[in-house]
Amino acid sequence: MMIRTYKSNDEAAVIALWQECGLTRPWNDPRRDIARKLTEQPELFLVGIHEDKVVCTAMVGFDGHRGWVYYLAVAPKLRRQSFGRMLMQEAERLLLERGCPKLNFQLRSSNTDAIEFYRKLGYKQDDVLSFGRRLIPDDDAQQSAPADQSIKRAGR
Repeated sequence: MMIRTYKSNDEAAVIALWQECGLTRPWNDPRRDIARKLTEQPELFLVGIHEDKVVCTAMVGFDGHRGWVYYLAVAPKLRRQSFGRMLMQEAERLLLERGCPKLNFQLRSSNTDAIEFYRKLGYKQDDVLSFGRRLIPDDDAQQSAPADQSIKRAGR
């Protein structure tokens, strides 16, 4: 497998892989997620190519404090061939180059295969809770919660 940076002509194959791996959700438009990633550290959007096909992906990022990995996907038929391990090693290498002290990611608690995969790579579950709030809905019909109007911005 060869690991390289995402190219725009990978989009259909990447989305199909994410769907095959069960990573897409109705409230997250994968095309918008890709477009957003391409505005921030696009060189950290990785794809694995095997036999001229996209077979794995990882969206990697570094915010100056922690590294993050999203959309780690390996084609189900090609799992247990070390493609996921190789992709994570490349993500770690790229983050270390940037001085990243720690890598985090989020998993659905029901994804027992992924939990076991990461444990085998030496990752441990942190004693934290993950909170989220959608600021920009991907579903145009979805309504986002209004911002708290009582917060005053500095200088206003």
